[in-house]
Amino acid sequence: MLNLKTPKDVVDFIKAENVLVVDFRFMDFPGLWQHFSVPAHEVDEKTIVEGLGFDGSSIRGWKAINESDMLVKPVPESAFIDPFFAHKTLVMICNICDPVTGEDYTRDPRNIARKAESYLKSTGIGDTPFFGPEAEFFIFDDVRFDQNEHSGYYFLDSIEGRWNTGRDEGPNLGYKPRYKEGYFPVPPTDSQQDLRSEMMLTLEEVGVPIECQHHEVATGGQAEIDMRFAPLVEMADQLLKYKYVIKNTAKKYGKTVTFMPKPLFN
Repeated sequence: MLNLKTPKDVVDFIKAENVLVVDFRFMDFPGLWQHFSVPAHEVDEKTIVEGLGFDGSSIRGWKAINESDMLVKPVPESAFIDPFFAHKTLVMICNICDPVTGEDYTRDPRNIARKAESYLKSTGIGDTPFFGPEAEFFIFDDVRFDQNEHSGYYFLDSIEGRWNTGRDEGPNLGYKPRYKEGYFPVPPTDSQQDLRSEMMLTLEEVGVPIECQHHEVATGGQAEIDMRFAPLVEMADQLLKYKYVIKNTAKKYGKTVTFMPKPLFN
């Protein structure tokens, strides 16, 4: 993490580190990151304090077209350098606010998490809830699907898939984990070691503490990278970074990732 605390810290960092772009991110109602970017020279302390406007009616489940104006207010403590963009980009996670009243937006998932933490403290049951989700995922080499007037299908494939033991791979070297025997094998059966290690190191680079990474039980590319537990809002931010880093690192390797719990039969 960059350990930025105030709007001044952010502006000073932008100048000192020659940041070219500032990217503002927030979670939509279904739980996906959305973003927009501005030239770094347009960002000053006032920008961070007052926020930036956007069209809330274009975000699923949020605002009607006749009341679409909303604000993103960046959180300096959340700042990190994006590890994938071609131009040096500072990312800040944002809260969503009403531009007229200045109040937090009730459908902003981050606001809901903040309120839940505050409510827990007010009850006296506990002061800090810790969460440690195990966000397992599958790494696929090919994903195709369609649903049209005359056909419907989906097709998932992995070079590790048990179903590929007889495929002509010029040559096929074997090393396909059998069903429910993918837990902890070393390479060459585990073909994803270097990919997962790059994911792990990139996650730590953007401020997500990692405990370990390993191949998971299933054939077909199941993997796990364990995050260290954290308070609710912090973990929610980390989980979004986690998915972002894992999907983009996989894309660099020509692969794709899904966090679906059971994309394959068996």
